[in-house]
Amino acid sequence: MSESTPINPNSQPAEAIESVPPKEEEITAVADRSSKARQLLGMKGAASGEKSIWKIRLQLMKPITWIPLIWGVVCGAASSGNYTWTLENVLMSAACMLLSGPLLAGYTQTLNEYYDREIDAVNEPYRPIPSGAIPLPQVITQIWVLLISGNALAVALDVWAGNEFPTITTIAILGSFIAYIYSAPPLKLKQNGWLGGYALGASYMAFPWCTGHALFGELNWKIVVITVVYSLAGLGIAIVNDFKSVEGDRQFGLKSLPVMFGVTRAAWVCAVMIDVFQAVIAVYLITIHENLYAAILLLLIIPQITFQDMYFLRDPLKNDVKYQASAQPFLVLGMLVAGIALGHAGV
Repeated sequence: MSESTPINPNSQPAEAIESVPPKEEEITAVADRSSKARQLLGMKGAASGEKSIWKIRLQLMKPITWIPLIWGVVCGAASSGNYTWTLENVLMSAACMLLSGPLLAGYTQTLNEYYDREIDAVNEPYRPIPSGAIPLPQVITQIWVLLISGNALAVALDVWAGNEFPTITTIAILGSFIAYIYSAPPLKLKQNGWLGGYALGASYMAFPWCTGHALFGELNWKIVVITVVYSLAGLGIAIVNDFKSVEGDRQFGLKSLPVMFGVTRAAWVCAVMIDVFQAVIAVYLITIHENLYAAILLLLIIPQITFQDMYFLRDPLKNDVKYQASAQPFLVLGMLVAGIALGHAGV
């Protein structure tokens, strides 16, 4: 090789080298997008520093929590046995989902954020109130706007559905009251793991289910009892949410189940309740001769048990979010199966 031919130790052209971003920057960018998404949805592990007031208001309402309530409306419509795919019914369903999700669930979550601001300063300091992203008077205004809008929509839905008794309005008022005593002193039901967990489970399962049923059919005591029993599985789901707050709950004297029983025992209580009460509903479906739906529901419990063993029971503090993401789709699908079975049986 002649002296005029320089030796380049790097075989890649300079342009190609410059076009490849460093891996650390890629990882940082992905992590930043993930934390911002978590922030907007109201999930654990979010980032602080959001400036848009409307995004902050949305974060207060925790959109991630709307999904089971919206799904509960679908299950209630199915259990009524009267839902048909007409434009009017689709619009009624959408309005009912708006009631159960963004309005009343949003009210509940904003109210809880307001009364939990001291605990969140320990557990989740990036939340809008403890981080100082929104002043308290604006939070109070948001609570009232969501409460009034939700109950006004409930009245309108009763009129739209032609209900002689204002069933949907009654459920909305009851749900709003339970949301208040769940978060606010002096009762503050969330201070007790059993009472608070069941109030949360009923809010996520029984109330939206009964609302969807009342929108398209006549709500009866059997449906109420079935949804109340299903809510005991919802209590198990509510316990899952308590593991992220153990430190703050213990510090402020809240008797969540992980604080009362310890992390390991509370995880087992949670898993058993989720599985057993779904099985109870399956057994009831057998008694009303809906054997196929009962079998499907029982099969849907199996992957939930699998994910409990893989993730939740091994390390509930680390794997609570991973477990919920893996197992809850099977639980909510089972709810729909049960709703369809009840509608088919004419319960």
